[in-house]
Amino acid sequence: MPKELNDNICEDAVFERIYNKYAQDLQNFLHYKYGEQYNPTDKVQDAFIKLWDNCKKVTLSKAKSFLFTVANNLMLNEIKHQKVVLKYHLEKPKNYTNENPEFILEKEQFLQRYQNVLEKLSEEQRVAFLLSKVEGKKHKEIADLLGVTQKVVEYRIYSAFDTLRNELEGFKIK
Repeated sequence: MPKELNDNICEDAVFERIYNKYAQDLQNFLHYKYGEQYNPTDKVQDAFIKLWDNCKKVTLSKAKSFLFTVANNLMLNEIKHQKVVLKYHLEKPKNYTNENPEFILEKEQFLQRYQNVLEKLSEEQRVAFLLSKVEGKKHKEIADLLGVTQKVVEYRIYSAFDTLRNELEGFKIK
């Protein structure tokens, strides 16, 4: 028993001795119990990493038990994760919408009109408007990007907004 007090798992030589003694047994245990599909070699390495992280808490006499428990739990967690992945993989996404064909057609027509009005805007208006509303940039950021004042940016955005509102009925932006 006194020898155990001197054997600190955090010492490299002791840890290496534990690794050499239990690594192959642990891998065989996981391989025979769960098979190769869940990568038992990776779980063995992860178990030894956890042992190293907790080397001050685990005594030498409990190292084997700790390793086998941690590795087994890692495998069980992997199996549980694979079941969730399989469940969502088997679920078929719905291939229908609650939108009727008339709504879809109106949406496409509105988008086309919106694109046409955007093309009619001056380049300065269009760039400022899209940077603000599509990319979500603040007026100060746009002013810095374009090399103009913030008031100029505000004027370009609001004039583009007025044009869009006049050309498109029901056009609103938040």
